[in-house]
Amino acid sequence: MLRRILLVSLLALAAGTSMAQGKKLRIGVEGAYPPFSEVGTDGKMKGFEIDLAWAFCQQMQRECELVQQEFDALIPALQARKIDAIVASLSITEERRKTIAYSDKYYSTPARFYAKAQPKLDVSPAGLKGKRIGVQSATIHERYIAHHYKDSQVVRYATQDQIYLDLRAGRLDIAFSDGVAADFGFLQKEAGKGFGYHGPTYDDPKWFGEGVGVGLRKADAKTLGSAFNAAIAALRKDGRFKAIQDKYFAFDIYGRP
Repeated sequence: MLRRILLVSLLALAAGTSMAQGKKLRIGVEGAYPPFSEVGTDGKMKGFEIDLAWAFCQQMQRECELVQQEFDALIPALQARKIDAIVASLSITEERRKTIAYSDKYYSTPARFYAKAQPKLDVSPAGLKGKRIGVQSATIHERYIAHHYKDSQVVRYATQDQIYLDLRAGRLDIAFSDGVAADFGFLQKEAGKGFGYHGPTYDDPKWFGEGVGVGLRKADAKTLGSAFNAAIAALRKDGRFKAIQDKYFAFDIYGRP
């Protein structure tokens, strides 16, 4: 009888382990951050990170589901176990490392100021004193502006599209975000005509992190984190990463090794 009980217990444990390994991986994405992720006219998700997320899943041989969330809801959703990973331009910063883990980086781009092309603006804290600066909530860009531009009016938004609309309408004086996202999402479009970058690029690791990685729960860093790291390395080695990158960018999005 004891042997039978032990056998049943072992079979149940094995089945549970198999189910855990085969469980659908829920990946949190934003869907409002072109060209990294957006919802197409057909209602389907598309973009550099969407293609990359599917490629990760294929490499890891995991069945996946993309779960769309507003950016500032992604980390809370991860912690609440509503999603298992975040592929949404989540910069790797020491502040975020206090609450979540990361995979290795999979891209890196600098931040920029942008506004009406003329006149050229002094983007120093003194030059933007009293100005309305648009930033996306819960981002490294918001954190940087809030710390350095205390005499400016920091206006926070849930999505980048809302920033572009208010900048175009004159409700903002200037905006600050990832330079590539601003270029593809606004400056290259009809609505962005007459607007341009102001000032230098910003990529100080203290404020802007070490690049963008997959966000994970700390408990999953050694397991799921290792799987994502292996997938990133494999895609970069066999050319799949470059093939995906080249669909969206005419330059190396990975940045410095």
